[in-house]
Amino acid sequence: MRDDARVEPLAGQLLIAGPSLFDPNFRRTVVLIAHHDDDGAVGVVLNRPLDVTVEEAVPALTALVDPWAPVLTGGPVEPEAVVVLADFTDPSLAEMIALGSIGFLPPEVSDDIGTSIRRARVFAGYAGWGSGQLEAELDEESWLVEPARPEDVFHPHPSHLWDDVLRRKGSAYDLLRLMPVDPSMN
Repeated sequence: MRDDARVEPLAGQLLIAGPSLFDPNFRRTVVLIAHHDDDGAVGVVLNRPLDVTVEEAVPALTALVDPWAPVLTGGPVEPEAVVVLADFTDPSLAEMIALGSIGFLPPEVSDDIGTSIRRARVFAGYAGWGSGQLEAELDEESWLVEPARPEDVFHPHPSHLWDDVLRRKGSAYDLLRLMPVDPSMN
């Protein structure tokens, strides 16, 4: 990439792990990009539910999220950090907007924030890229880019999202979608 090249912002887009992405942190993932500029990018993995519920992990958030909803792995950066992605009735209350009225809950909120949230998901950690890192991965075709939809963020079965987004992209992506996790096992 040339030093004077401008970054095409990807905020509000999905990154869909391609066949050449073998990093276990991102293999077969769908990442919502919340912020992207010349300095880097930030997002969350949307399709990696953990075997722990919000009630078990962060009971203080059960006023905002179904207590029995799974916590999702948001990415390898600060995996012990709790990140909440919410659909706000007033988007100005979000720390960062990712898509329409969907954004990140700020670290400090008032006790009545629940009245300003339609729905939310809880993540452990997030995904991040330094300056030029994501662009290099895109040049290597590690990721496919697709416009995000609100229903992607709140998919009823997060572990099916990668398959569902590839299906939405059309039959040209069936080979990737149907390929076994380990092609050597085919």
